[in-house]
Amino acid sequence: MTVEQVVFVALAGFLAGAINAIVGSGSLITFPTLLAIGLPPVTANVTNTVGIVFGSLSAVVGYRRELRPQLRRALWLSIPTVFGAVLGATLVLRLPQKVFGFVVPVLVGLAVLLVIIQPRLSARLEREGTRPRWGTYVLPVGIFFTAVYGGYFGAAQGVILMGLLTILMSDPIQELNAIKNVLAGVANLVAALIFVAVAHIDWEVAGVIAISSVVGGQAGSAVGRRLNPLFLRLVIVAAGLAALIKLLLP
Repeated sequence: MTVEQVVFVALAGFLAGAINAIVGSGSLITFPTLLAIGLPPVTANVTNTVGIVFGSLSAVVGYRRELRPQLRRALWLSIPTVFGAVLGATLVLRLPQKVFGFVVPVLVGLAVLLVIIQPRLSARLEREGTRPRWGTYVLPVGIFFTAVYGGYFGAAQGVILMGLLTILMSDPIQELNAIKNVLAGVANLVAALIFVAVAHIDWEVAGVIAISSVVGGQAGSAVGRRLNPLFLRLVIVAAGLAALIKLLLP
């Protein structure tokens, strides 16, 4: 890489790490950046996953205080995440990326809608007494399929996760964000390990993303943890809409 390309990738990695810590969808910055510097799509995808996993782990550390009361639940939900990420990473090595091109915008759009209607829908589920049942049976299944997507591509995975968590759990949104960081980090880590074993990684690019996304993860955590819950919800919706527009544009 040239010096200009290193700076370009490092800036993208920093922003992606910060955005992932707050809401998710940081790969919508790094993935196009890697394409712009000349990496083939599959190489860009797997290289981005390997690099960005360090930023995901940084976000988990940044949200450790909010994670503490949710640690057991996060570990439990990591089980379907691992299986889903394995399937998703396998698919990215076997299927053309256009296969998910029809599904991904629908998933992101649905997640944004869930975040928007979450307060009213959650109140209704609470009145009807159905939230615990939904959370017990539906959430692990939703987490599994989100992890399949995360292992395959991962952009806006955090928005989808937050849509599920805010609907099916009644805990404070910052604690849910901490769970989201764990699950996204697990999905990224599992996919990265598979890609390292069997795919071609541009290690120079991955290293730049890794370092810059760690710094970005800490910066994003410092900002995200101080956001008002309503404002955090607005940020999630804005990021989801931006991701949706990005995915729909040719």
